[in-house]
Amino acid sequence: MTSPDNPDNPDNPDSAALPRTWRPRGPRIAALVFGVVLVLTFAGLWISFPQETKDAVSPLQRATVIVFIGLGLLLLNGLARSRVVADETGLEVVNGYRKRHLEWAQVVSVHMPPGAPWPTMDLDDGTTISVMGIHGSDGVRARTAVAELKTLLNRA
Repeated sequence: MTSPDNPDNPDNPDSAALPRTWRPRGPRIAALVFGVVLVLTFAGLWISFPQETKDAVSPLQRATVIVFIGLGLLLLNGLARSRVVADETGLEVVNGYRKRHLEWAQVVSVHMPPGAPWPTMDLDDGTTISVMGIHGSDGVRARTAVAELKTLLNRA
């Protein structure tokens, strides 16, 4: 049972107090786990190779593998750093490595249909943006975050 004082409880009147930051839990955990697995797997493989195999690998081949591991970690970091920050001036939406600041008046609505990976925001210029800082895989936590965001939009 959710406590009325819990900030994740939508019945809590302070659940949508400003400033407020929403971050996806599942994707952050997945990025951490996959990042550790990626590094440990390649390190384990390298250690398990016989010395003659290691000697046969050129510096360019080593650099290529390291670059690909780095790119994988960069992609996972982009997923993990997604967030939405609400303050008095508006919303900051960070999707991967792209950051957008929106004034409250620019956001017309936010919705997340059942089964959607993340919510979308309709903007006053007719465009929509994805909000990867709230992730559908978080279940009730995501629905609560969308409800809080709608509450804040209605206040603005």
